[in-house]
Amino acid sequence: MPKKGSSFKRSKSLKELSKEVMNVFYRHDKKHLNYKQVAKIIGITDNAGKKIIIATLNELAAKENLLEVTPGKFKLKERKLYITGTVETIRSGAAFIISPDTDDDVYISARRLKGANNGDTVKVNIFRKRKGRKIEGEVVEIISRAKTTFVGVLELAENYGFVIPDDNKGVDIFIPASKLGNAQQGQKVIAEVLEWPKKEGDSPLGRIIDVLGLPGDNNTEIHAILSEFNLPRGFPESLEKEGAKISREITAKEIASRKDMRNITTFTIDPVDAKDFDDALSFKKLENGNYEIGVHIADVTHYVKPDSLIEKEARERATSIYLVDRVIPMLPEILSNDVCSLRPHEDKLCYAAIFEIDEKAKVRNQWFGRTVIHSDRRFTYEEVYDILQNEKGDFCEELTLINDLAKQLRATRISKGAIAFDRQEVKFSLNEKGDPTGVFFKQQNDAHKLIEEFMLLANRKVAEFIGKPGGKEKPKTFVYRVHDSPDPEKLSTFAQFVKKFGYKMEIGDNKTTTDSMNKLLSNVKGKNEANLVETLAIRTMAKAIYTTNNIGHYGLAFDYYSHFTSPIRRYPDMMVHRLLDHYLKEGDSINAESQEELCKHASKMEKLAEEAERASIKFKQVQFLEDRVGEEFEGTISGITEWGIFVEINENKCEGLIRLRSIGGDYYDFDEKNYRVIGRRTKKTFQLGDSVNVKLRKADVLKKQLDFSLLA
Repeated sequence: MPKKGSSFKRSKSLKELSKEVMNVFYRHDKKHLNYKQVAKIIGITDNAGKKIIIATLNELAAKENLLEVTPGKFKLKERKLYITGTVETIRSGAAFIISPDTDDDVYISARRLKGANNGDTVKVNIFRKRKGRKIEGEVVEIISRAKTTFVGVLELAENYGFVIPDDNKGVDIFIPASKLGNAQQGQKVIAEVLEWPKKEGDSPLGRIIDVLGLPGDNNTEIHAILSEFNLPRGFPESLEKEGAKISREITAKEIASRKDMRNITTFTIDPVDAKDFDDALSFKKLENGNYEIGVHIADVTHYVKPDSLIEKEARERATSIYLVDRVIPMLPEILSNDVCSLRPHEDKLCYAAIFEIDEKAKVRNQWFGRTVIHSDRRFTYEEVYDILQNEKGDFCEELTLINDLAKQLRATRISKGAIAFDRQEVKFSLNEKGDPTGVFFKQQNDAHKLIEEFMLLANRKVAEFIGKPGGKEKPKTFVYRVHDSPDPEKLSTFAQFVKKFGYKMEIGDNKTTTDSMNKLLSNVKGKNEANLVETLAIRTMAKAIYTTNNIGHYGLAFDYYSHFTSPIRRYPDMMVHRLLDHYLKEGDSINAESQEELCKHASKMEKLAEEAERASIKFKQVQFLEDRVGEEFEGTISGITEWGIFVEINENKCEGLIRLRSIGGDYYDFDEKNYRVIGRRTKKTFQLGDSVNVKLRKADVLKKQLDFSLLA
């Protein structure tokens, strides 16, 4: 919504304005409003804008969306208004409907969902404003179901059973005796819904399609998480067999078709437990005083051919999945850990971006194409960091020079408006069973940043090479990684929040905003509220996605950006390799529509993989604390909802819930805008970022939930 005192933007379509005006009447459905009142609510103050408001009101009345009750005064016409949208359920059992038909999410109470589940597409009747909150409605039709398989625990009766879903967002599934298979009482299973109920309150009819094991067991719960998000657990045998047939031989003919860089110093830098090495750096001093730095990426598309079984599976998965205790790779391990992996002391095929860089980290020349390399050393991040700190060790001179260039690249990027997120990463120490035995924190050091800067450089330069051709040539279809600028309203809310901690956040153009954000992130570093502020800062940002429609990358401050550097674990990188290769051979522009569909699928699968990762972290948090019920902890309020307060324990970053009804002595109201709850009688306030002391009341491994009680 425009800010107060703004004028009507000429770029805004009348359709958009009509939608805004209708939303005003939805929120004030009992009132009679004239054009001045509507303009004030929307935030339009200029006369030209008000005239357009008058015309819009008359047009909406002519279309019978509004009723003119007296000359110049309008109200919402009393009739049923329907929208179509997607169900997003919340813990209370209620839901919001996300729809392109309205700017505001529509609230649906649990009893008005009419059997709709999370993710379903539904038709909704909007009928009134919910007091103090958003527009309210009722589901009148379920258009399509988001999922038909559910993970849950089987409860058996004499001749039938019920599957109680884990996510608490769906109804119990009735399983007749003939559909139980070999499943036993109390086991965690996957049930497929065969028939949805016709009457409200009835259970869907289903069958057991897989038995995962006993609830609480590590493998059972991890497999349940993957199944919940409809993600794979392994590879079919046919795929493993196809992978085994792939030849590792690198022929003389193949080498002759590539830039041979086997005699140039080359190394990989990865986590200590990494098995797939998909990027390497080569380094050479040039006679003119500049440096040649090659970013060599595993040439996955040389081995994975279009329309092969492995290609189809990679396209469907779109990404590797990183859970706390395991990786579910996008490619079979024969490829990801062996054939394509840039292992030391082996000839390997790559796709490379090679740069001539001067001592001020300016790119003077670049080359893209296929290479063959021979890695001299496999470094871990820790080893490189020690070499940089102690100024001795293998390839110390090369690493020191590359690190200096990386620091200059980073400084330039940040000076141009990139946001310098540098969050602490929480990791678990696991025993041989996969159970958590400890928590530790990982922070990015110079070794991580060294690799990051050269991967960013390669990704940016590849995107620029295709996306911004010289002369009058039209840009060819390409796959970009884009990141939109943040919503102004979210930024404003965030600025008000950090102000309560004594920090100032300036909001202006992109450069002003990002400079202020970087200053804030620097000032908050090391403080108790650091993790909270950084988390909220990230939440104000838009979500990065894959698309053929380039709008730039706000967070990195790049006009052109793509993903080129990780084809072992990301399908869009394989797409980029193929497109780049096609255009280097002077091929015509590829059909954008087909590429865009693949981009949408990859963005969707990336989101599911992230949700599964978060679920696995939550499971390990509960496992880690299940033997510490009754203990007291210092924590920070990390989330506020209408039913409870989320608290993150300071010592281990595990998060649990204090239910509002468990706080005695008062009834608390949720103030969503100010991230707080307020006691009706005492006016006691609990706000995001507040320090609190809590006792661990319950650790429910099956629900992946920690419950706290508040200590005075």
